[in-house]
Amino acid sequence: MTGTLAAIGAGLAVLGIALGIGRIGGQAMDAIARQPEASSKIQTAMIIAAALIEGAGLFGLVIAFLSIG
Repeated sequence: MTGTLAAIGAGLAVLGIALGIGRIGGQAMDAIARQPEASSKIQTAMIIAAALIEGAGLFGLVIAFLSIG
């Protein structure tokens, strides 16, 4: 039962990562389309936000897999 719950937790973490980074990418493309001159600032903020989301998601994956043992 613990392995099943860990797999569900890992799946939810990956789903959250994908949704978060996808939303950031889409919103950044919209912002760049509206203001092309601000593209470097938007890209920098997008990369930082994506890295933070990925870090939090990977932490969730580690916790899910550590709960197996």
